[in-house]
Amino acid sequence: MENNSFIFTDGRDPKMIDAYKKAQETFKYFWREVSWEYRRIIPGLNLACVKTSFSETSPDGEVIIEHMWMNDINFDGDTVSGYLINEPNNLTSIQSGDYFEIPLNQISDWLFAITPTQKKSKGFSKLFSSSSEPIPKAYGGFTIQKMRADMSDAERREHDEAWQLDFGNYNEVEVVNEQKEKPENLIEHPMSRNMKEDFVKFLEEYPNELTNIDEKGFTLLHRETIAGNLSSVEVLLEAGADKNLKTDKGKSALDYAKQLSWEHLIPVFEKN
Repeated sequence: MENNSFIFTDGRDPKMIDAYKKAQETFKYFWREVSWEYRRIIPGLNLACVKTSFSETSPDGEVIIEHMWMNDINFDGDTVSGYLINEPNNLTSIQSGDYFEIPLNQISDWLFAITPTQKKSKGFSKLFSSSSEPIPKAYGGFTIQKMRADMSDAERREHDEAWQLDFGNYNEVEVVNEQKEKPENLIEHPMSRNMKEDFVKFLEEYPNELTNIDEKGFTLLHRETIAGNLSSVEVLLEAGADKNLKTDKGKSALDYAKQLSWEHLIPVFEKN
């Protein structure tokens, strides 16, 4: 990815600006997937990264902007954090490996990829162990799809081969795994549904998790809400989690449900 020639984008293009907005609006699905990835014993994602703009002013007063990717992503409901993957072309004040915290409304794209057969590999240089293995399917990538739409068929094939990803139809950007086959995945991540009983047992064994508050004021209820996990939120509320607790930023779990437009969670809080 470091050498990908499609990293940089023109922010003056209305269609590209629209791609930025769609990426910001749907980022919650990226975070939902990544938050479950962090819980998996066996990795499920081939890659997961977020693109944002970086800028500096040159000695002659010119503003230099480059859009580049970060990985090792975390999200607190407001801010996306991670480490820069790319080496800048023209910026001199930052470098690959630097850590950044970016407001959600300033990211320009997100992307994750999953190999359909569950044969996973890690890293950008190890997506395939042989040419016969299935190609990982890409989700998100709104700016990439905008650029793919502007390419010829030959250019798209060359682009996709360089990424070693199946980007699918640029007119139908999917945001969750198996979105067409299982549209219910737009409502709740399958791991959230499947692990509901295990989560009940976890809280029975570790009841302090209901009341633990981290250094920024987040509870388990806050974190599960930010990730959009319906079953987990239901279990926590039924177990007595305090929905009125607020983070250091003064936000309750319901505030985050509304802020991130997790519409399926709001009635659960209002009912309880």
